[in-house]
Amino acid sequence: MAVYKIFPEKDATIYSGFPLKNTGIDQILEISTFYNTTNPEVSRALIKFSQNEIEQVFEDVIVLQDSTDYQVNLKLYIADINGLNSDTTLEVFAVSESYNMGTGKYSNTPETTNGVGWTFRNSSGSNAWKNSSWVDNATGSFSGSNEGGGTWYTGSNLGLDITPTQILNYTSDKDINVDVTNIVKNFFNYDNINLPLSLPFDLGGQGLVNEGFLIKQSDTDEFVANRNNVTSLKYFSVDTNTIYPPELEFKWNDSTFNTGSSLITTISTPRLAASLGNNPNTFRSGSISKIRVNSRPQFPTRVFQTASLYTTNHYLPTHSFYAVKDLDTNEFVIDFDNSYTKLSQDESGSFFKLYMSGLQPERYYQILLKTHIEDEVIILDDNYYFKVING
Repeated sequence: MAVYKIFPEKDATIYSGFPLKNTGIDQILEISTFYNTTNPEVSRALIKFSQNEIEQVFEDVIVLQDSTDYQVNLKLYIADINGLNSDTTLEVFAVSESYNMGTGKYSNTPETTNGVGWTFRNSSGSNAWKNSSWVDNATGSFSGSNEGGGTWYTGSNLGLDITPTQILNYTSDKDINVDVTNIVKNFFNYDNINLPLSLPFDLGGQGLVNEGFLIKQSDTDEFVANRNNVTSLKYFSVDTNTIYPPELEFKWNDSTFNTGSSLITTISTPRLAASLGNNPNTFRSGSISKIRVNSRPQFPTRVFQTASLYTTNHYLPTHSFYAVKDLDTNEFVIDFDNSYTKLSQDESGSFFKLYMSGLQPERYYQILLKTHIEDEVIILDDNYYFKVING
């Protein structure tokens, strides 16, 4: 199984209360509602990932491995949150018009207006967001006193759900982790890329133009003149100085079970020891490494033979998975996933491929293994450490 991550090429927050303000290099993306008795205000986040990088993942990785079992998630990490309602719904749309990121920050005085804002897509006075006559299958938000706010595609006429949502509440995870597979599937010219997909609709072979994503609160939460309906959601942007920039995470099934004529047997006791057979402890950013897992019983059965039982390798059970933690924060950067982090097997033993893309360089990480034996769930954590360095 495999996980591959890419980072945005641009992002910005647009504010209805500051229709010309640009925040293209701000460290925060804000998806909030603001109280005002006469004219409630909102903010929305725009974020775009490189089309070349998206196509590279599909062409060089997913298509090359002929994998139709994959998922793409948009992930943003919470920086600050206030006034969360019992249920706050976030909606993700595919943007239907291009925009210029700009070089502004929210705190700039006077405000910077050389890039996208609530009213204009490129800079103050240049290329307003459409409020009518949208392209096919697209729409916008407000007219009158709130003209602008972005334009986006809807799924109503496409025969496909391209409006994923996530509900936040007090007990839920506040990070954004939304399945955007159906949107990303459409960011292609199908005449130029041979995707192994069965498309449920036809867009004339062109797909949707990739202008990125727009994230907003639901219509029922936006522009409501109610002090109790004010929710401030702030997420780290691509310009953050932290290790939490937004990411587009690709997960696909690349597991194989081709043991050939191997005489290796599957370990059957929960009392086991495991090691990583080819962990150099240092990997270059962007590299792909095949990590082998050597396992054996912790207390082998005594038999008469000339070779040491402690050097005999075993397969881990087929229901085995890997995960990766940031060693400093103790947070999973790749969590256990029953569909997409499953170990493979070949004639030499169990293994998995680890893609260093998406792991922050010059940081230390830890690999964990999970397996199921005799109705027990076993987590193997034996100092499987490594560092990613700049390539």
